[in-house]
Amino acid sequence: MKRIKTLVALTIVLLLAPLSASADSQAASRLAQLLKPIKNYEASFEQFILDGSGNRLQRTQGKMWLSRPGRFRWEVNAPYRQTVVSDGDKIYLYDPDLEQVSIQPLDTRVTHTPALLLSGSADALTENYQVTRAQQGAAETFTLIPTTPDTLFESLKLTFHGETFDALQMTDSTGQQTKISFDDVKLNPSLEESRFEFEIPEGADVIREG
Repeated sequence: MKRIKTLVALTIVLLLAPLSASADSQAASRLAQLLKPIKNYEASFEQFILDGSGNRLQRTQGKMWLSRPGRFRWEVNAPYRQTVVSDGDKIYLYDPDLEQVSIQPLDTRVTHTPALLLSGSADALTENYQVTRAQQGAAETFTLIPTTPDTLFESLKLTFHGETFDALQMTDSTGQQTKISFDDVKLNPSLEESRFEFEIPEGADVIREG
């Protein structure tokens, strides 16, 4: 499900001013502290995908919803429509233009994708990632390096302004970067259960993986 890693890679470049870095254990503790209060999360997003040379390959816009543990909905509205839904058990990727739905179990490999990292346990960060922290004014950026070889990214950066998570950046093994900035953020809004349910459209082709 290669397109999931692009779509779900729930990103911003740091400004050029000097940054101060903290020790790994303190960084992981601070990141967990910021993530733990997030039970539900809703935001609009703008996503850019860049190749290893920094050339723009794609720009998309849409909206996302997260609900811990393990549930999210990611809707791309422009320039094409696409929906990714996790109900905590399975992940559904729907492409309306192709009239195709791909379904994949929520297994260990998939849980290492950024969106499910955010919707999962904050405490797991200290077990699965090496975490460092850099701060510039009110902005705190955390860089996560996976400690296991079966992840879909080489590094992941999460940026907070104050207590608000508002950007994510992922780099894969080819050097390709996915940068996502969030806007109109709502922390812990009331979300209906149906938001994380997916009903297969009539007539759609279904591909089951795993």
